Amino acid sequence: MEDGKLFSNGNASLELGVGKNMVTAIRHWAKCFQIIDESEQPTLLANQLFSENGWDPYLEDHGSLWLLHYLLVTGKKASTFDIIFNKLIKERPEFDSDYYFKFLVQREDSLPSENTLKKDFMVFYHTYYANFKAKDIEESFTGILTELGLLKQIRKRVLDKERNVKLEDVWLLERTSRNEIPLEILLYGILKEHPTDLSISFNQLYNGDGEIGSVFALSKEGLTEALEALSERFKGDVTFSNQAGIRELQFKKRLDADKILASYYAE
Repeated sequence: MEDGKLFSNGNASLELGVGKNMVTAIRHWAKCFQIIDESEQPTLLANQLFSENGWDPYLEDHGSLWLLHYLLVTGKKASTFDIIFNKLIKERPEFDSDYYFKFLVQREDSLPSENTLKKDFMVFYHTYYANFKAKDIEESFTGILTELGLLKQIRKRVLDKERNVKLEDVWLLERTSRNEIPLEILLYGILKEHPTDLSISFNQLYNGDGEIGSVFALSKEGLTEALEALSERFKGDVTFSNQAGIRELQFKKRLDADKILASYYAE
């Protein structure tokens, strides 16, 4: 893939050992994860991460999974992921495919069929959900991002049309502290979203589309902890100000997002 010819030379099916439909799917998701660009060339980050001598070609570093999650949600190619992390969880952490469909109907004028949307939703939860009860252990981890533990399945008491209580399976995407996310990955996300800003409000980082609070499903307490840790880790360059009710992240100078990311893998 480093020469950028995997999808353009007509040999992708042979080289990958899969059928044409699977090649199409791989191409689509490579774009969703920002691994290849619109011209189907590998991005700079893709080569830095996955090349033979790259930072983490076999995704052995847990931080790489958080990075891929960030790229997926912010890449604007996987609309279901974008909507759920940047819009839906701001209203409620518990949902199912029916709620997701109703959520879209209230906000969008033109939508694909309900069946298509529910299939997209199924792809979403298979990406993040690990089914530990599956008989086949390989089926427990079908999604590339299951290890992140972002999505849980819970049973909730609800009322049916006859006002009877019943148990219903729903998905839970809880905003919480996520101290396992490397600080460099969080800072990379902030700098990518704010390439020129020297100060960013806490509320923007918490609730804005594409911000780390939304993308990584951080609670207010979790985001506060992360910003305080960033201020300590990058002391002198980054400050989290929390005075007189005004909370904001401040930069003494502009930092380079790509250099911050490279420093993480250098360690």
